[in-house]
Amino acid sequence: MEILERSVYVGPSHYAHFPVIRLRLDLGALEAWPTSRLGPTFVTALLEALPGLHEHGCSYGEPGGFVRRMTEDEGTWLGHVLEHVAIELQNIAGIKVTFGKTRGAGAEGVYDVVYEYEQRDEGLEAGILALQLLHALLPADLQPADAVPADWDFARERDAFIRFAQRRALGPSTASLVQAAEERNIPWLRLNNASLIQLGHGKFQQRLQATVTGRTSHIAVELACDKEETNGLLATLGLPVPRQELVQREDDAVRAARRIGYPVVVKPYNGNHGRGIAIHLTTDEEVRVAFGVAHAISRSVLVETFVTGDDHRLLVVDGQLVAATRRTPGHVIGDGAQTVAALVDATNADPRRGIGHEKVLTRLELDTQALELLARRNLTPESVPPPGERVFLRATANLSTGGTATDVTDVIHPDNIEMAVRAIRAVGLDVGGVDFLTTDITESYKSIGGAICEVNAAPGFRMHSAPSEGQPRDVAGPVIDMLFPPGSSATVPIAAVTGTNGKTTTARMLAHIAQMAGFTPGLTTTDGVYVNGQRTVEGDMTGPVATRMVLGDPSIDLAVLEVARGGLLRAGMGTRYVDVGAVLNVQADHLGLKGIDSLEQLAEVKRTVAEIARDTAVLNADDPLVLRMADYTSCKHLCYVTMNPAHELVREHIRAGGRACALEAGVNGEMITLYDRGAHIPLVWTHLIPATLEGRALHNVQNAMFAAAMAFAMGIKLDSIRMGLRTFDTSFYQAPGRMNVFNDHPFRVILDYAHNAHAVGAMVDLARRLDVAGRRIVVVAGPGDRRDEDLRAIAEAVAGHFDVYVCRRDDSLRGRGPREVPELLAATLRDGGVMAEAIHVIPDEQEAIDHALQLARRDDLVLIFGDALSRSWKQIVRFVPEGTVGRTGEFPVAVPLDAPPPRVEPVAFERGALVRDERGVRLAREGDD
Repeated sequence: MEILERSVYVGPSHYAHFPVIRLRLDLGALEAWPTSRLGPTFVTALLEALPGLHEHGCSYGEPGGFVRRMTEDEGTWLGHVLEHVAIELQNIAGIKVTFGKTRGAGAEGVYDVVYEYEQRDEGLEAGILALQLLHALLPADLQPADAVPADWDFARERDAFIRFAQRRALGPSTASLVQAAEERNIPWLRLNNASLIQLGHGKFQQRLQATVTGRTSHIAVELACDKEETNGLLATLGLPVPRQELVQREDDAVRAARRIGYPVVVKPYNGNHGRGIAIHLTTDEEVRVAFGVAHAISRSVLVETFVTGDDHRLLVVDGQLVAATRRTPGHVIGDGAQTVAALVDATNADPRRGIGHEKVLTRLELDTQALELLARRNLTPESVPPPGERVFLRATANLSTGGTATDVTDVIHPDNIEMAVRAIRAVGLDVGGVDFLTTDITESYKSIGGAICEVNAAPGFRMHSAPSEGQPRDVAGPVIDMLFPPGSSATVPIAAVTGTNGKTTTARMLAHIAQMAGFTPGLTTTDGVYVNGQRTVEGDMTGPVATRMVLGDPSIDLAVLEVARGGLLRAGMGTRYVDVGAVLNVQADHLGLKGIDSLEQLAEVKRTVAEIARDTAVLNADDPLVLRMADYTSCKHLCYVTMNPAHELVREHIRAGGRACALEAGVNGEMITLYDRGAHIPLVWTHLIPATLEGRALHNVQNAMFAAAMAFAMGIKLDSIRMGLRTFDTSFYQAPGRMNVFNDHPFRVILDYAHNAHAVGAMVDLARRLDVAGRRIVVVAGPGDRRDEDLRAIAEAVAGHFDVYVCRRDDSLRGRGPREVPELLAATLRDGGVMAEAIHVIPDEQEAIDHALQLARRDDLVLIFGDALSRSWKQIVRFVPEGTVGRTGEFPVAVPLDAPPPRVEPVAFERGALVRDERGVRLAREGDD
C-alpha cells in the first residue's frame, strides 16, 4: 500500500463540516486481499493491537459493527481498515474523533480515505502509523519490501505516538476552556502550537494562554510568580502564610533553616508543577541536598516553615471560589504481598491513568525522585509494604506526577473560602489558585491553623474538572462567562460568496455596502485581504488562511469572504459556519483538475458554502445546479435571486412568505426588488448603479442583486444598501480586473479578468448592448491548464460579435506550448465563420494589448480579457494614441517637434472639467501643469 496524496481540510469541505484528513491510498496488489481473504489471523492480531476497535460501530451504528464488517463473507478492503485504525490511534492518545469514510477514487485499487482529526500533525502521524501497523500484520509474502523495519515494535511506536500527540495537544485546562466556549457557541482559533487561543471574532475577541486571560494583570502575574513578594503581601493583610527566607547559596539555606526552625521546605523561587520541591527536611544535610535540586531550576531558592496538613487547591474565578480540591501525592498502598514495583504496575493498570495528560490521571513512575523517597524509608522497589501502609513516590501532590485529587468544594469552611478570595484579590488576579495546607478543610484556619503556600497565576483545571474522587466541577464555564457576560457579543456577522463567476465583484460590493453602513469590514478576495477598504495583504486570498486573518483582526466587526474552488478543494473553509452564504452560479471552469470532472461535482464542492450558512442561504434560482442546493441547507431563511420575475418556484416561495430578490420591469427601467415575509420592497433602479453601466452590464446587475440580498439578510438598513450600490463603481482601484472602463482615449477600453466561457459571454453581451459608433475589437485568451473544449468554448463565446480578434496566451503556459492556446482559439474562430483576415495571433499579452490599442480608432470599443491585471491596466492608461499631444490618462507624453499644434477652443473651466482637442484626446484637467 502507498499513500499517493495527502490533504488536510481545516474546516468545512465537501467531505465533512469539520476538520478531516484525506489520504489517497493505492492498495496495489492488496486490492485482491480483503480482510475475508487475509483470514482470522490478521483480524485477531489487529484487535489485539487495538482492542478499542471492538467499539467501532461502522455502518451498523453499534459497537462491534466494524469487527462484523471485517469478518463477513466479503470482508472489507484495507483502505477502510486504515480509516478505522487512524481513528482508533487518535482515540488512545486522548483525541476524541469518530468520523471516517472511504470511497473509491476512480482507478482500480485507489481509495480516498477520509477521517476526522483535531490537530493536524497528530492526524497525519496517525495515518502513517496506521499504514505501518497494517503492513506489519500482513502475511510475510504480502509485505512490501522495506515497508516495516526488522526491529519495528508497535507497542513502542504506539507510546511514542501518544507522547507526540500529548506534546502538541491542548493541555487539559485549555481544552476545558475551549469546550466551555463551544458549549456557548463561541468560536475559537488556536494561534500557535502551544496554548494561545482566540475566543470569538474581530473586535469582540478575547484571548487565553492556558488559564491566563487577556484581562489578567501583568503585574498580578509577576507578583504571583514572586513567591517572596506574595508571601510578604499576604502577611501584611493578616492572611496565614509560613515564615520564609530567600537565599542564593547553600550555606545561606542551612542558616535560614536553622533560623526558621526545623522541619522546613526548600523550593525553587520561580518553579512550577511541583518541580524541585523538598518537604519535611529535618537536618542540615537534607537542606544542602534539597538546595542543589532547587538551585538547578532557579537561581534563587526559598526556605520556609514546614506546615503540617493536607495540600488543597482553592480555585477563584472573578472573585468567586468555584472549586476546592484536596491533593494527595502519587503513592501506592501496601497489601502485605506485592512489592512496591508490582503495586505501581497494578496502580497504572487503572484505565483512568495514562501518559502525561492523556487521561484524567497520570501514570506513576519509579524514577530518581521516587527512589530517593523510598530510600528515606529504607525501602526499595522490591520491598513489600505491610497491608494499609501508604508509600509515597512523590513529595508534592501535582496530578502531572501521578497525584490524585478529591473534590471538597461542598465541605470547605466559609472562613477558608473568604481567605482564598482575599488572597487572589490582593494579588490582583482574575483567575487564580491558592495552595493551602490544613489538617481539616472543613474547619476554619482561624481555629486550627493552616497556611497559604503559594498563589498560582495559571492554575490547572484538571484536578477540578476530573477529580479522582468526588464531584467534577465546571470551572471553565465561569471563566468564559467572565470574558463574555450573558448578552454580550462574541462573533461578527460573516458572509461568504462562492460561484464560478462574479464572486469577487459581489464580495467587494457587499463590503462597500457594509462600510457605507458604518461597519469596519474585513474582506478576502482573489487579489488580497482588505480591512476597512485598505489592502493589508496582497495575493490570492480566498482560502482558509485569509479567513483566519480577517476573523483574527481586532478591528473588524463584519467579515465578507470570497470562497474559491481551489481553496475549498485544497483545505476547506476557514470557519465552521457563516451567517449568510451565497452561491452565484456553477459554470464550466477548472474542470478536469483536482478530481473535479463534471459540473455536478463542482456544484457539490461549492455547495459547502450554502450548507454551513446558519441564518440565510442566498441561491441563484436561475441556475438549476444552484437551485438544487436548497435541499442541502438547514439555515433559518432561504433567499432566491432571480432575473426572471415570472419564475414559478420563486413566486410560490414569495407567496409562502419567503425571502427573494427579483429584477422587475418598470416605467423607468428595471428595479431590484426585495421580498420578505410578504413585504414588497423596491430597492434601486439598475441604471442608477454605476457598476452596471446604466443597466447594460447584466452580469453586474445580478451581482448587485446578490450583494443587496446578502446585506439585507445581515440586517443592514435599506438606505445603506441603496447608498452602497449607488456609490460602487468598477474602477480599477475599486474592483481591479472587473469590467474596468477607460474613456480617456478617443476610443473606449474595457479590461476584464474573465477566463471561462460563461464570464466571457457576459462581457460579450455587455459589448453588444453598448452603443458603439465604430468597430468592436477583442483581445481573447484562456488559461493553459483548461481543457481544449473549455478553450474552444471561450472562442465560441466571442465569435461573430467583433470586427477584430486578437488571440493571445497568458504568461504562465501551464503545460502548453508557446503558441498552442492562441492558435487553438484562432482555429475555433475560423471554424465559427470568422474571416481569417479579422484574426490576429499575437501570443505575448503585452504585445497583443498594444496591437489592439494601435488598431483602435475614434469611437471604437476595445474589450481586453487580461491576466496580468496591474500591468495591463498601466499599459492601457499609458498608451499614447498616434498623433496625440499633451497628457493622456495620468501620464505625460512627448510632443513630436514636427506635429502641428492642436486646435483648442477656449472653454470656461468648471471643477473637474476636461479640455480635449478636435480628435477628442484629453489635453488637460483643472490642476494639470
